[in-house]
Amino acid sequence: MKRIGMLTSGGDCQALNAAMRGVVKTLINGKEEVEIYGFIDGYKGLIYSNFRMLTGHDFSGILTKGGTILGTSRTPFKTIKDPDENGLDKVEAMKQNYHKLKLDCLVILGGNGTHKTANLLREEGLNVVTLPKTIDNDLWGTDMTFGFQSAVDIATEAIDCIHTTAASHGRVFIVEVMGHKVGWLTLNAGMAGGADIILIPEIPYDIDKVIAKIEERDKSGSRFTIIAVAEGAISKEDAKLTKKEYKKKMEKYPYPSVSYEVAAKIQEKTGREVRVTVPGHTQRGGSPCPYDRVFASRLGSEAGKLIVDGEYGFMVGYKNREIVRVPLEDVAGKLKMVAPDASIVKEAKLLGISFGD
Repeated sequence: MKRIGMLTSGGDCQALNAAMRGVVKTLINGKEEVEIYGFIDGYKGLIYSNFRMLTGHDFSGILTKGGTILGTSRTPFKTIKDPDENGLDKVEAMKQNYHKLKLDCLVILGGNGTHKTANLLREEGLNVVTLPKTIDNDLWGTDMTFGFQSAVDIATEAIDCIHTTAASHGRVFIVEVMGHKVGWLTLNAGMAGGADIILIPEIPYDIDKVIAKIEERDKSGSRFTIIAVAEGAISKEDAKLTKKEYKKKMEKYPYPSVSYEVAAKIQEKTGREVRVTVPGHTQRGGSPCPYDRVFASRLGSEAGKLIVDGEYGFMVGYKNREIVRVPLEDVAGKLKMVAPDASIVKEAKLLGISFGD
């Protein structure tokens, strides 16, 4: 009998359920006798022993269902070692609940912060297997994360829909795509949606270069311009500031987000009519696309095999089109950024896309 704890942590995304289903179906089809303890709302459930017993029936019919049947929440790694408001040692509480339930393994699905805590639990002696979840595709050690392709599809559709109204009115349209620290989602959706300008955190932009691209399109006879902007896009001026200086500036920031700042400056300098569209959390919602259903199922299956083999301390990743096992210590605390000289960026520029640099 194997006792498996399972939790989903951080922001939700498509295919969390598909990945969990893959783990459980692999264990059951392998004739393993298992008890599944589903912790509610991420690490909070493990800290406060809030869980429910799950059976194979709970994982039936959820392949196409978005979100997570376990619920999720953010438990920041930077405060994980701080006592809660009642003085509870959160790390110690997680360890005690793990041992109290006599768990053989914890299956943890999450992104960057989630993996930091998962690695901490591994260092504390718990058996842990993780799965790479994030629409940002920014986890180190894997070429792809589940949720990413579904989010790309949604963000691309938003850009597609903007094209007709932008063309009809001859406007500049900005579509703000999720991504505070990395630009994979904006880059891929921007290219797929035919954006003319893509602004991402890794490549600070010059607003004059952005305007030059708009004017270039005007002169060529194009009536409109589509700009895909990541939430974390930053100007060259702001990129030169220290963290302290930037934080101080943001305390008095007059715009809802960077997209509105870009829009205001374009309007101010050109007199052009600019509109901003923010798809927001729709990028995390809905059913997973077929790619993510297959991909998450494959990752879940390999996680199930790790448990059967008694091999712990790994994230199940994807490298060179193959499912791989990546040591957790190699993953935790590292972000997979878009390199400014990456081949995909060079290719985008060859297509005539401007990054404002």
